[in-house]
Amino acid sequence: MFDKKYEWKAVALLAIGFGLVGLDRFIILPLYPVMMRDLGLDYQDLGNISAILALAWGISSIFMGRLSDRIGRRKVIIPSVIIFSLLAGFSGLASGVGGLLLIRAVMGVAEGAFTPTSIAATAEASHPSRLGMNIGIQQAFFPLLGLGLAPIIATQLLLVVPSWRWVFVLVSVPGFLVAWALYKVLREPVAQRPVNKAVDGIAGDWLAALRFRNVQLNLAGMFCMLTCLFVSSVMLPSYLTDFLHLDMQKMGFVMSAIGFGGFCGMVLMPTLSDRLGRKPVALISCVATGVSLWLMIHTGAEPVRLFLLLFATTFFNFSMICMIVGPLTSESVPPALISTATGLVVGIGEVFGGGVAPALAGYIAQHYGIEKTLYLALAGAVLGLLVAVCLRETAPASSQLRQQKSAEPL
Repeated sequence: MFDKKYEWKAVALLAIGFGLVGLDRFIILPLYPVMMRDLGLDYQDLGNISAILALAWGISSIFMGRLSDRIGRRKVIIPSVIIFSLLAGFSGLASGVGGLLLIRAVMGVAEGAFTPTSIAATAEASHPSRLGMNIGIQQAFFPLLGLGLAPIIATQLLLVVPSWRWVFVLVSVPGFLVAWALYKVLREPVAQRPVNKAVDGIAGDWLAALRFRNVQLNLAGMFCMLTCLFVSSVMLPSYLTDFLHLDMQKMGFVMSAIGFGGFCGMVLMPTLSDRLGRKPVALISCVATGVSLWLMIHTGAEPVRLFLLLFATTFFNFSMICMIVGPLTSESVPPALISTATGLVVGIGEVFGGGVAPALAGYIAQHYGIEKTLYLALAGAVLGLLVAVCLRETAPASSQLRQQKSAEPL
């Protein structure tokens, strides 16, 4: 019998855990203008610091997603929460770019381990009729805490703590409480993971996951949409303060739109896809991301308008990312390959979209002007649309409807 009470407990804790991943990862962005002055950093350093975490995250996701298919979810999820929380606090001890690069790289390994494993654990705890909604909720806390509340928390804490270093220390504390709660609640739902003997021997085989067309397309789609997200997220704080000349508090207000927009997009659009199908929602998301970002690029120092356009951009950008790493991947492979396939999609997308793209954006900002970096983000959205056109529908409701129509007599 399906345990609905456990479903909601597991999804809630995994959502909060992923929210803390976002908080610990992105709290550095609104603090960066202050850190630049204290540590003597430049735009290229900003791109590199973001890139090295993403590269470590991506590589870790590929290997740890595969590992969790073999040893179980708890053995990966709980230690990873403890480690990335500890390293988030250590970020406040850095005295230069070298220390930051080392700390953020190791932190990326832990966060990369958590990501695909938590998505697979969410899928296993969810009733099939609520898969899109539950993965949307679990993923939505990442932008809510990491990109919605982080800019507000960071800029407001700067008014009351002695240094930006204390901000890192304070935000690391909740992770230890979540790790304890996951230890008490999270199960290994073996009974909900039916093993197909034809696949069991290659459950950890990346090549097996890559045989599925949607997985191949999701690799490209993740790269495109993460390029759009991370280039804009990493460069926007400095763009707003250095190019549009907003003060720190107005910048924090505008940047919070990323998190609030992403949270709403990840909850609403995947839930809508449970009824309308995955592909129509994916196409809408890509088109709307590009249009909203184009309008934002051509907006001046108007905080309210910037907030609304950034909200719309990330609403649809995050909804597409959630669709890719969630139902479009998990519904395309056998249960024994969910975490392996998700790890590949997250990992390779992170390496290039979250790693290479911000480093390239840092180079563009340093040599051609920070305002030019947003066109790189826009290119990611346009290419993402081309990938979405080629996707195959995976939603159970849509698949059943197609089967019924094909069975009807002519």
